[in-house]
Amino acid sequence: MFSNKNILITGGTGSFGKKYTKILLENYKPNKIIIYSRDELKQYEMSQEFDDKCMRYFIGDVRDVDRLKKAMKDVDFVIHAAALKHVPIAEYNPMECIKTNIYGAQNVIDAALENGVSKIIALSTDKAANPVNLYGATKLASDKLFVAANNLVGTQDTQFSVVRYGNVIGSRGSVVPYFQKLINEGNKFLPITDEKMTRFMITLEDGVNFVLKNFERMQGGEIFVPKIPSMKIVDLASAMAPDLEQKIIGIRPGEKLHEIMCPADDSHLTFEFDDHFVIAPTITFTNKRDYDHNILGEIGGKVSQGFEYNSGNNKEWLDKEELIKLIKEI
Repeated sequence: MFSNKNILITGGTGSFGKKYTKILLENYKPNKIIIYSRDELKQYEMSQEFDDKCMRYFIGDVRDVDRLKKAMKDVDFVIHAAALKHVPIAEYNPMECIKTNIYGAQNVIDAALENGVSKIIALSTDKAANPVNLYGATKLASDKLFVAANNLVGTQDTQFSVVRYGNVIGSRGSVVPYFQKLINEGNKFLPITDEKMTRFMITLEDGVNFVLKNFERMQGGEIFVPKIPSMKIVDLASAMAPDLEQKIIGIRPGEKLHEIMCPADDSHLTFEFDDHFVIAPTITFTNKRDYDHNILGEIGGKVSQGFEYNSGNNKEWLDKEELIKLIKEI
């Protein structure tokens, strides 16, 4: 579906964008892959790794709607991955987070509508479900913007959807490289915010493949949530440094003990499929869409009232051995 197409990735020099580009080049023959981001050094470094003739590197910020509109000319598919994502930094710089994550989201929508882009998927986060921090709140607002954008398309054949998943193991800024840095520096302990803390975990490749698949599944307006395992932070620390002491330091500003991807308050809108969930929109679109099945022939069923997909009550868990294997692969 991506061969001979023009694809734009906002925040394309990040971990997700680089892996997405790699998989696209290995499996398809796109006409253009446009990497849209604001860091010239990261763009230069990425261009040394990915120099195929279809690659285009555009310096630009999602806060700049005019630049986005120019970048999206003749684009077929957009993956919106650009965001300010660091929870404590967002707490201390709230307006900057709002400008990128909310205003930037609306700019992506406006640029896509003006250029008649066919399909747009925005990347979300488990922190957008029942948010307790500013980052999660801005991503919830972004999710709502992308869902509601389906009512702005008029007669255009344009669809907006959202993909929400948990922590990407090994991605920049995540706990694995942070722990590894402390281990390499000879730290005498690993800091643990709370011994009961759990997180959803997904590999970068699984995250990319899930997004790729949802371009085929999407009708517009749904939030896709993959079924992925949970892990205990203490198990991760033990897997990475079994002989190192663990020190409880307390939860950071804006952190949760457990993460949620499908809130109980949305259970009446949630459908369970074999390998994922779909959260239907709270609003009604002018053209009726049935989210309990998709174009791939997959059929989902309504979850029970009050169902919550929570990293603390998940059915699937990564144990220490599995975590060690994943870390070695990274």
